[in-house]
Amino acid sequence: MKLTQQNHSKAIKSGMTLLELTVVILVLLSLIAILFVGARAWKRGSDRAGCIMNIRNVQQAVRGHQNMTNTSTTPAVADIYGTGANAYLPTPACPAGGVYTYAEPATGATAAGGIFLTCSFSAAADGGHAPSNTGTW
Repeated sequence: MKLTQQNHSKAIKSGMTLLELTVVILVLLSLIAILFVGARAWKRGSDRAGCIMNIRNVQQAVRGHQNMTNTSTTPAVADIYGTGANAYLPTPACPAGGVYTYAEPATGATAAGGIFLTCSFSAAADGGHAPSNTGTW
């Protein structure tokens, strides 16, 4: 009887090591973190745009009221928006949670581009919720 040595080759196991799995998880987590930062910046920009649109809508409502009544004097903004007794429209809400303040003109008439509504976030360091150009409103 012949004794032969059997060749026991090591079987290659497929799979990932713990180190490779950790690296993959870290890469995925960093990509998710970048996504959240981008989403937060997108939300901030979206809120700013919505707030500026609310300010513009108030401007157009006041100008429309002037045109309807055929007068150059500015009506009380509270008479158009939700705080007066005969308010036409509900008071808008800032998408970012800011507080709107109505600016009633002292003289009764304002030049084109005058702001009737300001947001509490308009003085923020990143430009805030203040429109950059209101000359055509």
